[in-house]
Amino acid sequence: MSQRPTFPLQPTPPLPPRETLPTMYDLPSEHLEESGLPDEFHDLQPQLLSATLRLRHYAKSDLFTGTDLNLYYDVRHPQWYKRPDWFLVLGVSRLYDGKDLRSSYVLWQEGVDPFVVVELLSPGTEREDLGDRAEVIAEAQSIEAVGTILENGEAKPPRKWEVYEQVLRVPYYIVFSRYTNQVRFFQLVGGRYQEQAIDLQRPRVWIPELELGIGLWNGTFEGVERQWLRWYDDQGNWIPTDTERADRLAARLRELGEDPDALS
Repeated sequence: MSQRPTFPLQPTPPLPPRETLPTMYDLPSEHLEESGLPDEFHDLQPQLLSATLRLRHYAKSDLFTGTDLNLYYDVRHPQWYKRPDWFLVLGVSRLYDGKDLRSSYVLWQEGVDPFVVVELLSPGTEREDLGDRAEVIAEAQSIEAVGTILENGEAKPPRKWEVYEQVLRVPYYIVFSRYTNQVRFFQLVGGRYQEQAIDLQRPRVWIPELELGIGLWNGTFEGVERQWLRWYDDQGNWIPTDTERADRLAARLRELGEDPDALS
């Protein structure tokens, strides 16, 4: 049984809660292999990615975006899973069996691998998300990317990097740290991820198969101003959310002397 973390006694007068209260990274998860629960950024950022995704050749009903959803990837180890912060699958029904919301994504049932995965770095997750390159390759080559073998003979699940690169072979893998505002972009080339160069002054990445790009946008989403990942079109314009479209339309109507509230 894991021990609960201990915290020092409060001085007099007490310190502000921000300096003394534990964060999600200090507290154990319900699952021993997980460091904690997602913070609010891990909720908002995937929302923005899904809200600005507009694909010309896929209807919304023919693609699936998962957020913090268990992705089961190995039928030989059916309890092994990864939980991407955000992922896109093309050519599958948005609804499971065309009628129900998914509670997980089970690869051997769905039959379609993710096309894009986005991971949001957190304290303590860098090695899981980015891997130790030399170690990961050695493990993948020796055990065909199904995990390492422990001393007791049981298999240990591979890390996210290994699963995305060697098992799922996700074509595009994007990692973003909100602490440094650094974006790293990896593309699967010859069965291995190769990091692609990004302009640090204008961090954007074009994905030709989607006819969309993803980049860092400085703006306000859900009342929070910061740098966010979002999609842009082939003209370099940030794709608006439905709310932004409605606001722009209302502003245009007001410029023309119309009351948008009276038209609704």
